[in-house]
Amino acid sequence: MRHVFLKEVNAFLNSLIAYIVLSVFLIGVGLLVWVFPETSVLDYGYADLDTFFSFGPYVLLFLLPAITMRTFAEEKKAGTLELLYTRPLTDWQIILGKYLSSLFLLLLALLPTLLYYYSLSELGNPPGNIDGAAVAGSYLGLFLLGASFAAVGVFASSLTENQIISFLVALFLCFLLYTGFSSLAALDVLGSTGYVVQQLGILYHYGALSKGLIDSRNVLYFISLILLMLMLTKLVLSSRKW
Repeated sequence: MRHVFLKEVNAFLNSLIAYIVLSVFLIGVGLLVWVFPETSVLDYGYADLDTFFSFGPYVLLFLLPAITMRTFAEEKKAGTLELLYTRPLTDWQIILGKYLSSLFLLLLALLPTLLYYYSLSELGNPPGNIDGAAVAGSYLGLFLLGASFAAVGVFASSLTENQIISFLVALFLCFLLYTGFSSLAALDVLGSTGYVVQQLGILYHYGALSKGLIDSRNVLYFISLILLMLMLTKLVLSSRKW
């Protein structure tokens, strides 16, 4: 698994797309938080990162599929996936190695944004006048959301050898999981069951964590979603033996 993890990280960081994707993410959220008048915290007048945590998921919606689209698709197209199977590795070791490399790259993208928290803390009046618990909960929620998107992306990549198709499938599934259930729950025809449907979506649980109250039920939801996507990936890879 360690070999797969290092191989994936090195392959990504040695490609131009890695720096383009990470740069687009950091520049995009930076402009939203600090520059654009409609969303800038400097114009908002309050020391919080609501803008970042509100728009961050939509940026990750594109970032994670772009990171994960090559995990299995490229291996299939190059014919190296079968070579990987000849090594003393189980399907789960291959899947987890590729998935953990995606999480590492997610952390690589999120870590520089901690400067936003430090900057706002220093700019507050008085300095340090920022809700640290809410920020911590929001960062946890954003990481778990990104981890879920990464699991969806790995699953989508296992379905095809075309990276563009993998990206589009992952993008569609991530968007559906993030906002689809909340939109469906808003329909009048569902009545009181709308609340139950809403809880099936990522947006509900991410919003709960963003309030700074870390409920184990919300964390368990993300973990369950990640495990489900990875199990589906295992099912797809195992189908080669049928």
